Amino acid sequence: MNKDTFKNAKILVVGGAGFVGSNLVLKLLEHDPSEIVVVDNLLSSEASNVPVSDNIRFVCGSITDDAILHSLPKDLDYAFHLACYHGNQSSIANPLADHENNTLTSLKLFERLKDIKNLRKVVYAAAGCAVAEKTYDDAEATTEEAPVSLFHDSPYSISKLIGEMYGNYYHRTHGLPFVKARFQNVYGPREILGAGRWRGTPHTVWRNVTPTFVWKSLDQEALPLENEGRSSRDFIFVEDMANGLMRCALGGTPSETYNLASGKETTIAELAAAINSATQNPTSPNLLPARDWDRSGKRFGSTEKAKSHLGFEANVEVSEGIPRLVEWTLENRDFIRICMDRHSPFLTNPS
Repeated sequence: MNKDTFKNAKILVVGGAGFVGSNLVLKLLEHDPSEIVVVDNLLSSEASNVPVSDNIRFVCGSITDDAILHSLPKDLDYAFHLACYHGNQSSIANPLADHENNTLTSLKLFERLKDIKNLRKVVYAAAGCAVAEKTYDDAEATTEEAPVSLFHDSPYSISKLIGEMYGNYYHRTHGLPFVKARFQNVYGPREILGAGRWRGTPHTVWRNVTPTFVWKSLDQEALPLENEGRSSRDFIFVEDMANGLMRCALGGTPSETYNLASGKETTIAELAAAINSATQNPTSPNLLPARDWDRSGKRFGSTEKAKSHLGFEANVEVSEGIPRLVEWTLENRDFIRICMDRHSPFLTNPS
């Protein structure tokens, strides 16, 4: 990707203090933009994740705040909407909070952006899990044209689809240059266990499977394999995801959807084995029954459209990405523990 692609651009990153958002901001800085406006309410992220640069203006608050919306530059070139209510389990525990932070955010942001006429692209973080087939049989690659069910396992999944629909509406009605980037299972540095504020469940601390497994494995714990680890996912390294998002902004066709995926199916048991190998954890995994709410089974994303339309391919294999995540975790272990420990009173007395 040419280093001048975002040169002198004004860019909005909503959710830019988060895991993916902060990695995206780091990548964007390499292209010498004139300004990156980061908006984040730090509900599930940390201010320390925002890179320090004269080119960055950090606004702490929700993108649903009218004052923040009206303060956005009127000459924005690009907008990335990555804010969400993290994640599935928290949304099940509090659907109203999910609506406020995962649905209303999209509607209010798109309503504001429709008035910024020089916008080149609005890239929305959509969810591949919301359209993937629910199966424990052999999985087929989920394409961008996969049918959308009206029955879902979590409010998070529903909210992510509503965001796609609102974006489509604003594109068709107001010409918003809206592109959907469907995420698979992103992993890598800067995902902080315990980041943000208590959100009602232990998953405030124990976020996605990869950082959770890395932490437990470093402590030589038995990794919990629900459904005995037979479920599978498409794991994509966060730097690849950031590059994919930028390619969506540069080459994505408005109203189109692009999978940002590795295109490779990895079982949770295989992931656990790779992590235990990287951490030299001798403890065997703990085989558990499947989660009662989760019917997602096996899935991975098709990469054909993103490759042919955007020139995007994921480059970091799990065998490379996991050791890099382990190294980052070791380097940041003390800070991660501080973030986790702040929720200890809630974990011991959730009421």
